[in-house]
Amino acid sequence: MKNKFLVILALMIFIASNSFAQGLTLTSTDISGQLSQQQVYSGFGCKGQNISPELSWHDAPKNTKSFAVTVYDPDAPTGSGWWHWVVFNIPASVSSLKSGAGNLKENIAPEGSIQSVTDFGSAGYGGACPPKGDKAHRYIFTVYALDTEKLDLDAQSSPALTGFMINKYTLAKASIIAYYSR
Repeated sequence: MKNKFLVILALMIFIASNSFAQGLTLTSTDISGQLSQQQVYSGFGCKGQNISPELSWHDAPKNTKSFAVTVYDPDAPTGSGWWHWVVFNIPASVSSLKSGAGNLKENIAPEGSIQSVTDFGSAGYGGACPPKGDKAHRYIFTVYALDTEKLDLDAQSSPALTGFMINKYTLAKASIIAYYSR
């Protein structure tokens, strides 16, 4: 009886630990604690290369039907932050974005995905460009696992509307925070 109880207890602990051990995880080979000139905007007084970083994710929930990716600066002196990149309708079979995927002319973002307007006023990746002399800003790169195949939005959709729709369908999310100042 005691052995049967120990086996059942061990099995319950194993199941519980495995159910909490994995979760959606976002990584990048291009981002460390500080953004590089590669990820900095080219314009508004900034002289970066404006190249979106490589992003990879794993351990999405089983019922994920698509993904979305955003880059947001909550420290921008606007009262509402600054959206640097908004990508959605990334197929569930995709688990990464290549470096440069935010450049619409390169056409390397996943087929079917949509990059909508950012606070720069255009679609695609817009790199870091905090005001000169400001404290280091946080740039939050987030991947969202969604329970819908497509958001009924287009490339002209505002970041606020897109964010609302992303949050409506989010199953899980994971983020990386990097900093930049000039």
